[in-house]
Amino acid sequence: MSAPRGNEVKACPELCRRARYGMSHEQCFAYTGRSASSTAFPRSAWERGGRITSRQSLHSILIFSLILIVFALGIDDAYSANEKRSVADSGVKTVSLWSYSGSNTAEYLALKASVDRYNAGRHGYRIEALPTTFKRYDEHIDDAAETGALPCLLQADASLLYAMAWSGYLQPIEQLMPKPLLDDVLPSILAQGRYDGRLYSLGQFDSGLALWGNRRLLVKAGVRIPTLQAPWTLAEFEQVLDKLSKLPGAVAAIDMGAFSGSGEFYSYAYSPILQGFGGDLIERNSYRSAKGVLDGPQSVAAMTHFQQWLKKGWFRSEVVADDFVNGKVALAWFGHWQYPWYSAELGKDLVLLPMPDFGHGIKTGMGSWSWAISSTCKEPEGAADFLGYLMSEREILRMTAANGAVPGRRSVLAKSPLYGERGPLRLYAQQLNAGLAIPRPQTPAYRMISKVFSIAAIAIIAGADVQTELSRAAALIDQDIIENRGYSND
Repeated sequence: MSAPRGNEVKACPELCRRARYGMSHEQCFAYTGRSASSTAFPRSAWERGGRITSRQSLHSILIFSLILIVFALGIDDAYSANEKRSVADSGVKTVSLWSYSGSNTAEYLALKASVDRYNAGRHGYRIEALPTTFKRYDEHIDDAAETGALPCLLQADASLLYAMAWSGYLQPIEQLMPKPLLDDVLPSILAQGRYDGRLYSLGQFDSGLALWGNRRLLVKAGVRIPTLQAPWTLAEFEQVLDKLSKLPGAVAAIDMGAFSGSGEFYSYAYSPILQGFGGDLIERNSYRSAKGVLDGPQSVAAMTHFQQWLKKGWFRSEVVADDFVNGKVALAWFGHWQYPWYSAELGKDLVLLPMPDFGHGIKTGMGSWSWAISSTCKEPEGAADFLGYLMSEREILRMTAANGAVPGRRSVLAKSPLYGERGPLRLYAQQLNAGLAIPRPQTPAYRMISKVFSIAAIAIIAGADVQTELSRAAALIDQDIIENRGYSND
């Protein structure tokens, strides 16, 4: 089955363009209620984001790139030919791999070290790893999938994984992986990797979402420090926000990450608010409709409270990323990735707190980049062998030491200095182990859901009517599902 395609349409207004959301011409303007413009806007379900580059800059880039290519070919041609001949002569099979990380990132350096160790071990396969050289990794994967040029192993998050599995670009991996390994993998990792009853991916790490707190300011405001067993209720949480906002020198009570942009962060970080009120992004029995769920009374109540927190000055929508470390806000609604920065700035004043209970128990986010095997891979056993190597305790510890994420196996959690019994981030692991984390909707429609909800969140932050925005979002999600025949595999 080929990936769903769409035709190029005229540009949507800025609101749609900012979210890089590939609505049809009619969908976009129905959503915003604005008139059309005359500029071009890229296309649909596997949407492409536009890039604007001046002719002079493009000319310079092309010339510089050609010079580099000629130089590299001149130096490395003989070496590359000898290396490939050596691999071929030895009978070692090559397995290609693409990573979403750039070549200078800590994650890619850790991955490259794993690749080098694996290749040096003479496993019968040689891993050929490439970092991303593109600003939009998903576009790169999109293009390769449509042309049959995917590597054997590739990294995917939820917005890519389910759409690619539905389109037939990935192969199930449960039969390729050892059962003892799968039994040790965190349930959240397995939940994230499943689509239509089959396992399509495994990740070395998971993510955590909770509240970061400045203990000094919390004590100064006289608020209770919550625990996983006794979290703040909705009423208590709002009382806490009110008290913290009134501290001397405070510009707000909490950093909600509202400045983070229109990407995945909104659906990841704010959907637990919906779920905490009893709502959700879509019904999860068949994933056929968002109507009555995303725009139902529970979700509307959730986002109404969220909007009121902003209107009361308890959080701000401006770019204030350092307010928490500067002591201008006492709480931050973020994940594990903030720990290196926060701990370096706040030291012993930094405290990690559980998510509030908004009435339906603690709900939190989960999920991260994981590894999948393409359906066109000629060496699936080799790809699975290396994936098993990446999922070994040693390699997971190496990776999570580099990126600070939650280790993806129970046995590794116990050995982690960050997430073990005495680790400063153990709360994230406790939330995952307790089943408090909600997977992102396991449907190809999630790519649409995330984009539409992001647009709605932007509008709600800007002061738009909550019911109107969520109803528009739900209608667009349902329309996408209908246009793709329910994302059925029949």
